[in-house]
Amino acid sequence: MTKQKIWLDTDIGNDIDDSVALAYLLREPRCQLLGISTVTGEPVERAKLADALCQAAGADIPIFPGIGEPLLTPQRQGHPHQAKYLSRWPHRTQFETGRAIEAMYQAIRQNPGQVTLLAIGPLTNVALLLKTHPDAASMLADIVIMCGEFFGKSTYLRLENEWNAFCDPYAAAIIYATAGVPVRSVGLDVTSQLIMTPDEVQSRFASPLLRVVYDFSGFDTGERQRLYYHDPLAAVSIFAPDVMTYAQGKVSVELAASRTLGRTYFDEDPAGLHQVAASVDRDGFYQAFFAVV
Repeated sequence: MTKQKIWLDTDIGNDIDDSVALAYLLREPRCQLLGISTVTGEPVERAKLADALCQAAGADIPIFPGIGEPLLTPQRQGHPHQAKYLSRWPHRTQFETGRAIEAMYQAIRQNPGQVTLLAIGPLTNVALLLKTHPDAASMLADIVIMCGEFFGKSTYLRLENEWNAFCDPYAAAIIYATAGVPVRSVGLDVTSQLIMTPDEVQSRFASPLLRVVYDFSGFDTGERQRLYYHDPLAAVSIFAPDVMTYAQGKVSVELAASRTLGRTYFDEDPAGLHQVAASVDRDGFYQAFFAVV
């Protein structure tokens, strides 16, 4: 079996969907997870959470804490509150800091044309990768990101803008504006169609690895009332591309108006470098996800 090489960039530790996505990648037999970088507030704590899941899966994955602050805007996502559950699960406490961008680059350089960069958090690390190593983009197989909102407003938490773009809009703008870089975006208007209640999650998260994710989730304490499969949809789409349809065009990011800072816009264009998710096959997604995890 030919495996797809993946580098995961994540803000694991706040919303539970990052952990769900990582659990999927750790169990997907077609995935070769080359490394994990963490991003935004307290990236070392986020690295501990990623390592706890990797250890629960019996996987030894290189993990690098990345950039903790957005490029220009104030921090909107500080402490990862799921860190309070870390004492229940074995995990490393020491990580090599300051090397996340270089580690990403080396993995890409050593596997030219083979690595898919999957980014499911604020895009600070990825933007700095593209700026620090301009040749990285041409050596990637694909960039897949959970970012933006393109076909009407979702009702998810009544957010003004999608969270990853909002947390570091300048980083998102860099990625979409970098010449020659095709980017596939899985947006909030599509991902928010995949929802489970706590009862549904409890009944379906039966595997040992998903039980660890459930322990992180806060469902038992009432902290969380829904699971939205934002990040898992981006992950599953790499291995089951038919779960979504896409539109081709150009994405831009609002940087001028403070109230709509980070809002994403999509102009359809068959010659455009950007693909954005347009629809999702819910049953197909759940079948692909739970067949693996």
